[in-house]
Amino acid sequence: MQSIWDAFLVAVQLVASADSDLIEIVGLSLYVSLTATFVACVIGISLGAVLAVVRFKGRGLCLIAVNALMGLPPVVVGLIVYLYLSRSGPLGFLGLLYTPTAMIIAQSILIAPIVTALSRQVLEDLDLEYRETFAALGVSRGQSYVTLIWEGRFALMTVALAGFGRAIAEVGAVMIVGGNIDHMTRVMTTAIALETSKGNLPLALALGFVLVTLALLVNACVHSLRNSADRYAHV
Repeated sequence: MQSIWDAFLVAVQLVASADSDLIEIVGLSLYVSLTATFVACVIGISLGAVLAVVRFKGRGLCLIAVNALMGLPPVVVGLIVYLYLSRSGPLGFLGLLYTPTAMIIAQSILIAPIVTALSRQVLEDLDLEYRETFAALGVSRGQSYVTLIWEGRFALMTVALAGFGRAIAEVGAVMIVGGNIDHMTRVMTTAIALETSKGNLPLALALGFVLVTLALLVNACVHSLRNSADRYAHV
């Protein structure tokens, strides 16, 4: 058994030397999480805009449902996606189980409610501010959506980063639908869990360093965007 200090030194060497296995795992993690974030943002921001602007019967129930889905247990999402994509499931013929696509689907479902709820709040606040102006100018509903999204772009980018941060740290759902297959579906979180259980602490620590660095970068970007939004609001 390596000492923690020895494992730490080897982990630093793996990161510094851009170890091929490390790069492969990090690359797949970024591909899956960025794609899932993009899909979730397309769906979530669109739904958030509708919920922010349109007043319809049952809107309150929709808001409650969206807010409740923000707390979806990842393993439950993974189980549902697994049942749909398994060989006996309705989408089993697609052969997507234990592929990066299945992981993207699971992550998209997991973070879409988060993006929807947060973007709805952002756009609803802007709608209250611009509603009378839109009415006076005769702006159509479609034009109001585009305008609100543009005016709230900094805040919405923060929402997207929050979704990405949630996706990149996910382990339960992607483990179930991806299977943590080496060179195919192994991402940072699942690899950390596996390598730690195997006693391969250097690789686990190296992946942990990268994951923490990404988390710090996301938080730095969020802080920067908030400052940009504040400066823009005071122009």
